[in-house]
Amino acid sequence: MKKIRTFLIKPAVLLSLAAVLLAMSTLGSARAALTYYSENYSAQVTVSSIGVSLMENGERISWRDYQHQNGEWNEGTGRLLQNLLAEGEKLAPGKAYPERLSASNSGQIDTYVRVIVYRDWENADGVRDTTLSPDMINLGLASGQGWILDENASTSERLVFYYSRILSPGQESPALCDTLTISSDIARKAKETVTEGENGYKTITTSYLYDGYRFNLTAEVDAVQTHNAQEAIKSAWGVDVNIAADGTLSLQ
Repeated sequence: MKKIRTFLIKPAVLLSLAAVLLAMSTLGSARAALTYYSENYSAQVTVSSIGVSLMENGERISWRDYQHQNGEWNEGTGRLLQNLLAEGEKLAPGKAYPERLSASNSGQIDTYVRVIVYRDWENADGVRDTTLSPDMINLGLASGQGWILDENASTSERLVFYYSRILSPGQESPALCDTLTISSDIARKAKETVTEGENGYKTITTSYLYDGYRFNLTAEVDAVQTHNAQEAIKSAWGVDVNIAADGTLSLQ
């Protein structure tokens, strides 16, 4: 989207203010949640015992649990950020919105869990744009909650977290993040083109880099049994871990 105003070159401050307001009013958000269970290593555990859910702000968003009564999976996939904005509210760059993501053991056995968060941008046509920085979509990571960020497996678009403690049936982990903020720097990503007409007036066309774009935030959670945990995690997640005597997980 472009904002075009024609005026004498003098009131430049008004143009700067218009740029910020435009960025705040046109930025949109697209969001989805996905959860799954990795079955790569289930030979030594009863598959009917395992289940995992993705939680957002204390609400169950997505899940996959085995129903041993009928031998089927009970699963559902919801959408993140449905209550991010109040009705009629527009997303404000720089504002921190509550966003607490966690995992819940909705099965019947102890598990280790992993959460992967994806963030990217798409243009007005729904086409993913890799030239725009995912770092503008900032999650406020919670410290001291038992979550480990796997820096070797993570990129600017994908953040991989392991919960370092055993998650017992019915237990919900602490949140791995507590806020979501779209960087206020987005309002400064602009390009101006100046043309002068015959009457001496100048036309300034301001194009905003992120105009019409939507951000995507996707989270997925999976669970692995604690029985033969190191081998199970290596098979399911492809990562080498250490397991302490108290069950605490750490990356090698």
